[in-house]
Formats: sequence, structure tokens, C-alpha cells
Amino acid sequence: MTQTPLELFATDQLIDDDDRELRDAVRTFVDAEIKPHIAEWYDAGDLPARQLARQLGDLGVLGMHLEGYGCAGTSATAYGLACMELEAADSGVRSLVSVQGSLAMFAIHHWGSEEQKQQWLPRMATGEAIGCFGLTEPDFGSNPAGMRTRARRDGDDWVLTGNKLWITNGSIADVAVVWAQTDEGENGRGIRGFVVPTDTPGFSAPKIQHKVSLRASVTSELVLDDVRLPADAVFPEVKGLKGPLTCLNEARYGIVFGALGAARDCLEATIAYAADRQIYDKSLASYQLTQAKLADMSLELGKGMLLALQLGKLKDAGTLRPEQISLGKLNNVREAIAIARECRTILGAAGITLEFPIMRHANNLESVLTYEGTSEVHQLIIGQALTGQSAFR
Repeated sequence: MTQTPLELFATDQLIDDDDRELRDAVRTFVDAEIKPHIAEWYDAGDLPARQLARQLGDLGVLGMHLEGYGCAGTSATAYGLACMELEAADSGVRSLVSVQGSLAMFAIHHWGSEEQKQQWLPRMATGEAIGCFGLTEPDFGSNPAGMRTRARRDGDDWVLTGNKLWITNGSIADVAVVWAQTDEGENGRGIRGFVVPTDTPGFSAPKIQHKVSLRASVTSELVLDDVRLPADAVFPEVKGLKGPLTCLNEARYGIVFGALGAARDCLEATIAYAADRQIYDKSLASYQLTQAKLADMSLELGKGMLLALQLGKLKDAGTLRPEQISLGKLNNVREAIAIARECRTILGAAGITLEFPIMRHANNLESVLTYEGTSEVHQLIIGQALTGQSAFR
């Protein structure tokens, strides 16, 4: 009798019935509605994001871990497991959900006024409205404090000017959460967050083309050319980097689980291929070197899953710390991309085609490795927790 890698670890015993039921519902949706088409979408460099958003809203996964305003209010563990199933299809699909729920919706839910919440969250939960999150700039990724996008007062209004880059969902978004420098902080610099309807004059979001990673995802630049907003467009309380970094931790948490979905899909496809592939009159799976590779990859997948579930338990208890999220993001993405690359060696030339998911996942994981904090950033976060010394400057 064969077992899947995660069956060896019996991780389902660590998941409660409600969370497992929700995970299985997402897996069923992914198998029926996404996996049959994902290679074609990736090859075309696009995906039917608006249609998918509506379907994912009907499924209840958009902002699913938030309370009220049409959101499902699930456990953090359930959200993580949903991310895992979505990324087993493609990192681009999980990114659509992560940016919608853990960045744009979370920012409004956590930092927005009651009017902002009522205006946007119910429609975002159903997928009627799509959001994006404008933090990264052409010259400022790992160091968001240096952002050049500015918001200045003009009477009661705010006027935003600047550029954001590598923004998921940007070209299809109905609302953008944009972070900008203001003159309200020390030395005339203070970061504030703004809720920007994308039909506001001066706002544009050209799509980034010619990607070889995250091709089944909408990636854009945001251009803010004297975008005039009313006074109530700003998040009323939060100032400084606390606002965007709180949101990034939400998104990073989803990646801890999501990357494992890509790794699991690679490994399951590879095990099936090795069982069928005949070399010297016996299956590729029967060779010692193949089994050694499969065993090592299964170990890393299982350890990553145990780590993810522990972080989910901590998050549900309200005790999860940012440096612990960094542990999960650093380890699980690093191991997922290593698994994808090793799986490709077992498939040989077949591994580079879109007939199998291996190279598609590997290419996607190159982006996941560096977005929401590069590996180096997470190493330094962990290092600071261990030593009490900041090495960022």
C-alpha cells in the first residue's frame, strides 16, 4: 500500500473537523475549476481574474479569516489550509486571494474607518470588488520607509503623487490601498495609508508584461498623478510603518502554507510519473536513487507542514509573533523551491513542459521566494530575535 508524503506524517490528525472540511471544499473547487485550465492560463500570461474572484467569493475564501462585513470569520488555520490548496493549483491564484484578503481587505478591516469598511468590505468578500495593495516602489522594496510616493494636503483634500511597482491585481482593481509619505511625522515624514478608488482621475495601473514567473497573475505598476482624495480617504489612526507591516505579516502567514501546496503538487505529480515511467524494463520509482530523492523531499514537506500547523495554532491563540512568521516563510518557501527543482530532475525533459506542473511551480516560487520579504530580510528578522541586535542598517 502506498502513502502520500503527508499521510506519512499523519498531519490530518492535527487539523480539526471544521478546518479539514473547509480545506476539502477548496481542494474540490481547485480540482474542478482551476487545475484543468491553469497551464493554458500560465502559457497565455493571464487568468480570468474577475470571474475567479466571483467564484472564490461564492466559496467564501476572500477575507475568510476576517470577522463581519460579509467575511466568513474562519480560523487562521483554515485560511492557511485554503492557501495551501490554492497554491497547489498555482501561486498566482493564491496571490489573488492573499492580496485581496490579507493585504487590501485586512488593511481596511484593521485600520479603516467604519465608513471605509462598510463601503468596501462586503463587496470585496463576494468578489464583486477587487483590491490591490500599493507599498513597493521601483527603488524601495525591502526598505519601504524610503518610499517616494507623497501625499500632501490641499485644503481639506489629499493629493497623491508617485509610483508603485509589482502590484498584484493592480490593473483589475476597483480599490487600491496606497501607502505614502506625508509631512505629519518626525522630520516632516510620516507614512499614512489611503483608500483610493481606481476610477479617481490621475490614477492608472498599466499591466506588467513579459514575465516568466507568476504568469497566471495580474501584476501592475500604479501611477498616481496628482490623485485628489477627500479627507476621509486616509486611514484615521495608524501612522508609520506599523500599518503596512501589520498587513505584510498577514500575507506572509498565508505564504507559509501556500508554498507547501506548490511543493506537494510537484511531489505528487513526480511520484505518479516515476511509477509509470519505465527505464531498463522497470519503473523509475523502483530505483534506489529515485526513492532516496522522494524520501528526502517528503521529509522536508512534512516538516514544513508541521511548522505551518504550529504557526496556525499560535495565530489562532493570538500569540503568533512576526519573527515566527519569518521562520515559516523562510523555511517553507526555501524548501518548496528546492523540492520543485529536485522533482524536475526525476522527470527529466518532461519536467520542463506544461504537461506537468513542475517547472511552472518552480518559476512561480522564484517570485514567492522574494516577495513579502526576501529570504535575507527574514534571516535578519530571525537574527535580530536571537541576538537583540538589528543588522538592517
